[in-house]
Amino acid sequence: MHVTEPATPEQAAQRRREVIARVARRLIPFAFICYVVAYIDRVNIGFAASAFQRDLGLTDTQYGIGAGLFFLGYCLFEVPSNLILERAGARRWIARIMIGWGIASMGMVFVRGVNSFYAARIVLGIAEAGFFPGVVLYLTYWIPSAERARTGALFMMAAPVSIILGAPVSAALLSLDGALGLRGWQWLFLVEGLPAVLLGVLALRVLTDRPADATWLPDADRTWLTATMDAEAARRISSGHSSVFRSLSSGRVWLLCLVYFLNTVNTYGIFLWLPKMLTEAAGSTRAPISLLTAIPFTAALVAMVLIGRHSDRTGERKGHVAACAITAAIGLVLAVVFRHNIWLLVLSFTLSQIGQRSVMSVFWTMPPIFLGGTGAAAGIGLINAIGNLGGAVGPSLMGALRDFTGAYTTGLLILAGALVLESIVVLTLRIPSRDPHAVSS
Repeated sequence: MHVTEPATPEQAAQRRREVIARVARRLIPFAFICYVVAYIDRVNIGFAASAFQRDLGLTDTQYGIGAGLFFLGYCLFEVPSNLILERAGARRWIARIMIGWGIASMGMVFVRGVNSFYAARIVLGIAEAGFFPGVVLYLTYWIPSAERARTGALFMMAAPVSIILGAPVSAALLSLDGALGLRGWQWLFLVEGLPAVLLGVLALRVLTDRPADATWLPDADRTWLTATMDAEAARRISSGHSSVFRSLSSGRVWLLCLVYFLNTVNTYGIFLWLPKMLTEAAGSTRAPISLLTAIPFTAALVAMVLIGRHSDRTGERKGHVAACAITAAIGLVLAVVFRHNIWLLVLSFTLSQIGQRSVMSVFWTMPPIFLGGTGAAAGIGLINAIGNLGGAVGPSLMGALRDFTGAYTTGLLILAGALVLESIVVLTLRIPSRDPHAVSS
């Protein structure tokens, strides 16, 4: 089939924008909705905690262990899941993950004690393992490197959106306590798990494994995108790691694991304690805590897109991640300074979330700079697996220091220090200061 080439650079740029826009409209909204559902299913145990513990007679320690066991199953199966996705195709494997985690989440209604609680959380982690890194890998098949931070930001906006929406939705479901003989927390897990199953079935129709299979694209667009992504993949393979062994043994991969770990320590260390910190600081202030909690994450939504767009336009990655981490650290230090003034405290956490959340969209453009093929599947899976161990460390650290000192100050300062270390590690990474694939695209 003959494809007419654009006659001028301006026409070529216009074709590029049109093709990427078509792909983004097809894939990004669906991926976004799926990630919102995934994140809610991951953290909704926190919304149900009080009633769940009371009904099952769980101690705080038992609850904390069970909540953290999610990350054990999740992290153990990240790399195998991504390797299967690379071999079996994203369409079927992402659908399998979503259906599996939806059923596992709904299965929480059958928890009757501490042992079944532990088992259910491990199973949920195993079932969800591979979704986020799988989508990150999947987008490298479709989105050229020069566009990836911006489109990645649109997908990763789902995390703060799920936090904004999760609280009122979960509160409404918990209010159904006693309806049809079910506890409120049983309604929560049942209703919030069902969308994942339905979306998993829908994924079989919406997702397409590779650009060459995209019958929903015009022939000329499909040919252009296939050639563009094949050429980009070939450059990555020729200039970086494409084998599983080289990827998993790469010092750069392990440094990225550390960067993501430090960022995730902050993600869950702040999120799982923020409503409580704001409640205590608000005192008699009548502003609803759900509104106060939503302000930082709403601001972060805008910042993620703007910072991702700027990173794509300049092709610069490391400096953006480091600057965002430092911004987040400054916000946490200011939160310590203004801890007795609720509105200044909210503004401090807003600055922190603008930086910390914006790290994500740019960070995930960095592994594909030097990873390709099966090596990219393994490396991205490992980074997400090790990094998410921070989800167990952050909240536990904040809680232990709160018990020991009677305040949040020490915990916030340690989290700020972790962000400074994150920025230092990023800047010392031996990868190009500018994404060569983005610049050359």
